[in-house]
Amino acid sequence: MTNVASNASLAKSETAAETRQIVLKEVGAKWGKFSEQDLSALKGKDDLATQVVAKYSLEKAQAQRDVEALLKGRQI
Repeated sequence: MTNVASNASLAKSETAAETRQIVLKEVGAKWGKFSEQDLSALKGKDDLATQVVAKYSLEKAQAQRDVEALLKGRQI
């Protein structure tokens, strides 16, 4: 049983990592000013919104809306 539980946890972890990579590719495609280093350093949607404001001179509220629309409920 323990082996099955750990395999399920491992699969869930891999899925989260895969989701992160997909999201980061989408972020890079939408906002081209992000380097690979910028993308890998992102800590969450609030951090992404802050970075979008800094790089694109958007208002915070607009950046948050854009980030929410891109993420569609997913986490970074």
